[in-house]
Amino acid sequence: MAHLSQLGAVTAEPRGARTLGRAYFAAQAVAGAAWWVAVFAVDGVRVATLGGLDPVPLALLDVPLFVVASALAALRVRATAWIVAAWTALVAAGMALYATATAEAGSGAVLMIAATAGTLAAALLSTRGRLPGEWMLIGPFAFRTARPEGRRALLGLTGLQVLVFWVLFLAVIPAAIVWFEHRWRVAIPVPPGVPVAGAVLLVAASTLGLWSAHTMSTLGRGTPLPAALPRRLVVAGPYRWVRNPMAVAGIAQGVSVGLIAGSWLVVVYAICGSAVWNHLIRPHEEADLSARFGAEYDRYRASVACWVPRMPR
Repeated sequence: MAHLSQLGAVTAEPRGARTLGRAYFAAQAVAGAAWWVAVFAVDGVRVATLGGLDPVPLALLDVPLFVVASALAALRVRATAWIVAAWTALVAAGMALYATATAEAGSGAVLMIAATAGTLAAALLSTRGRLPGEWMLIGPFAFRTARPEGRRALLGLTGLQVLVFWVLFLAVIPAAIVWFEHRWRVAIPVPPGVPVAGAVLLVAASTLGLWSAHTMSTLGRGTPLPAALPRRLVVAGPYRWVRNPMAVAGIAQGVSVGLIAGSWLVVVYAICGSAVWNHLIRPHEEADLSARFGAEYDRYRASVACWVPRMPR
């Protein structure tokens, strides 16, 4: 009976995921139809989302390939889900190039990029029943236990990983986002105190990140990257209060960079990063920890929260 109940739980999850994917396509079909009505009825909507582009030829293509195809995907015509995904990605790329070249239709570019991400996720959910997070766990992100190394070597490798992460995800990518945000004219003014609050948050989050990385390296005998996972379960330092202090720190750092730059898109980028990590990476990470450390990790997971710090029971 227990086996049957577990099987039911496993099969129910893809069914619910497919329903969620189809619901997204239904909402997208309605939203797309409403947007096209607004484009032809309200000049402000047309200018903000299409700039100087002629909406008529675009509508002749987009209505069947986006609106109608989304409706068909919601009605379980599975092939149309990938038609919508391909078309949406093509339109997003075109709108991004147009907005970059002309400084027009930035809102349209942002909306289509968001629609591309949503459509791809919905297509995977409606056709596969899940988001295959294992696709991301390749190369340096594949789970491998760290080789026995000396303390100094592990600290050096950890420091290098932290440096690369900070430069890429907290400097290079946010700088590019800010540039596009201003080029596309979608930036929003922020109050003077926001960058100051962001700087305070950045210092606090960076301190937490460095503390967590040092603890992982010295006590866990590993590094933050999955390619050199800790050889010991770490439950000390910041890991006493939250299971994933480095993820908390990284997301807070991303938000703080957005606040400092006055960029709402960078804040969205950080929040989206948290969603990707939580739903695509964390389940695999926790399954790996449970497999390697067994009941010890299961007890730790039951007593310490993933995101909200609290004293262990």
